[in-house]
Amino acid sequence: MNTLRVTGGRVLRSDGRVTESDVLVDRDAGTIVAVDDETPEDAASESVDGTADETLDADGGLVIPGLVNAHTHVAMTLLRGYADDKPLDPWLREDIWPAEAELTPDDIEAGAELGVLEMIRSGTTAFADMYFAMDRVADAVDRAGLRARLGHGVVTVGKDAEDARADVEEGLEVAAALDGAADGRIRTAFMPHSLTTVGEEYLREGIAEAREAGIPVHLHANETTDEVDPIVDERGERPIAYAQDIDALGPDDFFAHGVHLDGSEIDRLADAGTAIVHCPASNMKLASGMAPVQRLREAGVTVALGTDGAASNNDLDVFDEMRDAAMLGKLAADDASAVPAAAVVEMATAGGAEALGLPGGRIEPGAAADLAVVDLDAPHLTPVHDPVSHLAYAARGSDVRHTVCDGEVLMRDREVLTLDAEAVQERAAAAASDLVDRVDE
Repeated sequence: MNTLRVTGGRVLRSDGRVTESDVLVDRDAGTIVAVDDETPEDAASESVDGTADETLDADGGLVIPGLVNAHTHVAMTLLRGYADDKPLDPWLREDIWPAEAELTPDDIEAGAELGVLEMIRSGTTAFADMYFAMDRVADAVDRAGLRARLGHGVVTVGKDAEDARADVEEGLEVAAALDGAADGRIRTAFMPHSLTTVGEEYLREGIAEAREAGIPVHLHANETTDEVDPIVDERGERPIAYAQDIDALGPDDFFAHGVHLDGSEIDRLADAGTAIVHCPASNMKLASGMAPVQRLREAGVTVALGTDGAASNNDLDVFDEMRDAAMLGKLAADDASAVPAAAVVEMATAGGAEALGLPGGRIEPGAAADLAVVDLDAPHLTPVHDPVSHLAYAARGSDVRHTVCDGEVLMRDREVLTLDAEAVQERAAAAASDLVDRVDE
């Protein structure tokens, strides 16, 4: 067994306890063998206290499950700060869609590589991505060493029947072709953009084929009132009821945002087992509204966290999302006890892994070895009365010391080992500059 030992720190356990523990990882299998006394019988010959092939020093730090960014458009790092301070619809139509029309596959790969670099440096080990040129995004994921659930974003509005159907087919083909890539670290989904940007006949056809192939569905839902009112006016039913009508609501599916959900929709999501990915920073910046996170969790809906794209956030730091989710959740519920620290940490780890159907999210024997070590010795993290509170309210991505995914060390002592950070940043900056020049021509 080729082993990695994370030693000297405190560990956030699956039951929420924080203990002084070492973690032993089987690097070949990409799994956790033991957490101190929690050692499976079939691995009894291996001990956390024994000699390991490699060690990571977690002294003074907290070992946590790798964070999960359950909804983003990672290549939009190229548009970070490009268009700000607008509502969603004009922001998309006037700024983002014209810029995206000029994107090349090389641009998307450059932006994706910048995004995965940013996520490694802030302790994220898995993410979901809906965008274009997904083969190039998959290449970036493979090189970086992360996990991901990827899908081509399908949009049919404004297209003739031939182009619309071709877009649906591309979404299905990408899902089939990339599933299992990067030594199994990449999984896929059929990703129609939303219930209002994809026509009903195309939604029905694409979802039916996805169901037949066993491919989950991911889409934007109830992000703004502009995604709710047209469906209510035209169909006389709420968007989640419409999603159920077209068979888009299942236990392996996950929807982004869910800001404008009513009680009946929350009940439908709970009954179907469909997860919601909460993107608080993006929702606040675009003034989309406040998602009913406390009500969703009380109803039994799995809630994960996502950053959305860096063009509407403007970063991919899930620690920021935890703090925003806790704060906004209290405001939405008018209750300071709503969406507490432990809940948002769970949403960013186990909840995200469950929503995406990916390994990870827990530190326990047999779980995927997806970990991050957070330094706790910074002034803004002193004193440490409650480490879980610090994760939710005070920690930052820059506090992450080490990042491990699938048993492989991706970042050691703030140095990313799988990517040339300087080259990635230079390439992305050049691609972004060229993109803006083309848009302005």
